[in-house]
Amino acid sequence: MPEPIFTSLHADYSAGRGAAPEGAAPFCFNHRRRKAIVYVDGFNLYYGALKATPLRWLNPVALSSQLFPAFEIVGCKYFTAKIAEAKDLDGKAKRQANYWRALMTISVAQIIEGHFRVRKTWAKSANPPPDMVEIVRAEEKGSDVNLASHLLYDAFGESFDVALVISGDSDLVTPIRMVTRNIGKPVGVINPQRLSGPSRRRCRGSIALKEVASYYRGGVTWAQLEKAQFPPRLTDSSGEFGPPPEWHL
Repeated sequence: MPEPIFTSLHADYSAGRGAAPEGAAPFCFNHRRRKAIVYVDGFNLYYGALKATPLRWLNPVALSSQLFPAFEIVGCKYFTAKIAEAKDLDGKAKRQANYWRALMTISVAQIIEGHFRVRKTWAKSANPPPDMVEIVRAEEKGSDVNLASHLLYDAFGESFDVALVISGDSDLVTPIRMVTRNIGKPVGVINPQRLSGPSRRRCRGSIALKEVASYYRGGVTWAQLEKAQFPPRLTDSSGEFGPPPEWHL
């Protein structure tokens, strides 16, 4: 159940503050805009909604503002891990660096890095024999811990009125519960699953996240993601640039 301090966004706008945007969340305070910090689980967002689509040039602040227009986004913390250039055989590191460059054109954005752990493991062979082959697997580590730490630190420090977490990772249940129930700060969770468009995966909600969040959204649409793209050309101190050519599908 949403906390009593929340009212319907549509009711809030009907009180004289214009029409509620289509698809906007019923998650806001009355009377004044409240300060929000967005916490983005980068890999969860990428694999849940963006992979193999032309929507990867996504501005997470624009998406959050679209979904929660009643809030003032005062911070955006993007949690991810850097792909090692030495092991980059298909240009992923270069494309990632290009996207990070776009993120840093957002005045309120920060990139908080975890790391990749490379380990050897066994997997079934696609062309046996042998039945099993040894493979090297890179696993992203640290993003969930970093996100949880920043969320708790900011909540204790009164850095936000409301937190918006873009992730479907159930490992975040405990820190979100601590913020909502122990510290008393509201947290909205957006599970970044794409609800429409081609090659859409089967959506799976998180009952655990839904139970601890002040507001839970089970996904985003193709249209919402499309509307929240960076401009095709951006400019920073190094000059003009755009999305990687491979992202134009």
